[in-house]
Amino acid sequence: MTVELGLDTFGDVAMGTHGRLKRPDEVLRDVVEEAVVADQAGVDFIGLGEHHRQDFAISAPEVVLAAIAGRTQRIRLGTAVTVLSSDDPVRVFQRFSTLNAISNGRAEVILGRGSFTESYPLFGYDLADYDTLFEEKLELFARLVREKSVSWQGQTRSALSQVEVQPPLGPEGLTVWVGVGGSPESVVRVVRQDLQLMLAIIGGDPRRFLPYLDLYQRACTQLERPQRPVGVHSPGFIAATDEAAREIAWPAYQDMFGRIGRERGWPPTTREKFIAEVEHGSLYVGSPETVARKIAATVRDLGLSRFDMKYTTGPIPHGALADCIALYGQKVMPMVRDLLESAGARRV
Repeated sequence: MTVELGLDTFGDVAMGTHGRLKRPDEVLRDVVEEAVVADQAGVDFIGLGEHHRQDFAISAPEVVLAAIAGRTQRIRLGTAVTVLSSDDPVRVFQRFSTLNAISNGRAEVILGRGSFTESYPLFGYDLADYDTLFEEKLELFARLVREKSVSWQGQTRSALSQVEVQPPLGPEGLTVWVGVGGSPESVVRVVRQDLQLMLAIIGGDPRRFLPYLDLYQRACTQLERPQRPVGVHSPGFIAATDEAAREIAWPAYQDMFGRIGRERGWPPTTREKFIAEVEHGSLYVGSPETVARKIAATVRDLGLSRFDMKYTTGPIPHGALADCIALYGQKVMPMVRDLLESAGARRV
């Protein structure tokens, strides 16, 4: 099977002209244009992350994805992630079944609890119910995707009795991933619901996630579930040379992680830590050749079916992001597939 290679963005508020940050409405229009570049460059998937913060412009990803659907022909459209815990599974299903219809079956969804928690108080949910909300809502969503008529009862929303939710999915159904940050319980939950596992690896050697993949395989055997495709989401940035990529990415990386770090009590990030993550961790920054080699190694080491690179980390200007996307589709993706094919041939 050929590995699928996608891109993700949270709509990071980017730097515009004269050293000022762009308005969120400008960033949203840029995201649509970036997706068009990705479609033209042959990228397999574009994912938009849902957030409710001033530094990320995308709070309603399905609306933006619908705009992208009207401007593109082949790229698959999804989220990275949809915060299911603070949403209603029925409405999420309706939005994605609608997106799937208008895009001729190109919609996917990556569900998660979210690494940020602003949506919980915003929509009236209690963080004390963090685990119960996701457990119940994921179960309901999985049933809505698979069953024409659904009856369900739980603690987190009103019961359903033989409900047929409109519009129904077409014959192709809907691909559903679950984003997992690295807890064993989350991995087993994905298997229990028979969905696809997307590992969010944002730091450290990606091979440290091998125990989670072993757990995934053992859980599939024990729960008598088929092994589904497994993917990874990690940050990165591509420019013509390693030096150029680092010089563009580092200030934006420092800005974003410094801001989030102050909120969460992390120590300040340093350029040395950034370089270490680029060279030995899960930051895919560099020339097309460097990034392709690193992606291919991750795909091979973890046995992946999909790799999505988050191409925005902090306020990188739109023009640089568009260039990064074009390099990813036109140069990185063919190199990754050639490297994997060569490795497979050597093993044979």
